Amino acid sequence: MEAGPGRRVGRRAAARQLGSGLLHRLGDASSHAAAGLTAAAAVLMWTAVGVVVDFPAWWETVLYSVSSSVTLVMVFAIQHTQAREQSATQRKVDEMLRAQPLADNRLIALEEAPDADLEALADLNLADRELAGHASGPSTLSTVSAPEAGAQPPS
Repeated sequence: MEAGPGRRVGRRAAARQLGSGLLHRLGDASSHAAAGLTAAAAVLMWTAVGVVVDFPAWWETVLYSVSSSVTLVMVFAIQHTQAREQSATQRKVDEMLRAQPLADNRLIALEEAPDADLEALADLNLADRELAGHASGPSTLSTVSAPEAGAQPPS
């Protein structure tokens, strides 16, 4: 079997997928109420055992080490879960923009645009909102009616 660059990329992708899966499962498991109750029970047991054994000198060090390690792992699990959910939401918004014929296609993948482009679009949108706010007459949203039951959408 040949060990070329493609094989190394495959291994990295598999390792990344394994790590992603582990972090995702950890995030799911820690989001349940039972996880909080388990952590509270562990702290209570730790305290009760500490009282029984008269809190040896190493007791505090172990507590700090364990709590710091758990905190560090949870930071990565939460960050991974949020990044994954944000990416999925962004793909859905991009697809909705693509599906709208009058949508501004510059908004697709805007999160990767330079800051100057973001500021220019924000200024443009602010100007549009100000124009809409100064328009005379009733709001256009109040004149739009819901389609009647059984009505066919325009083709």
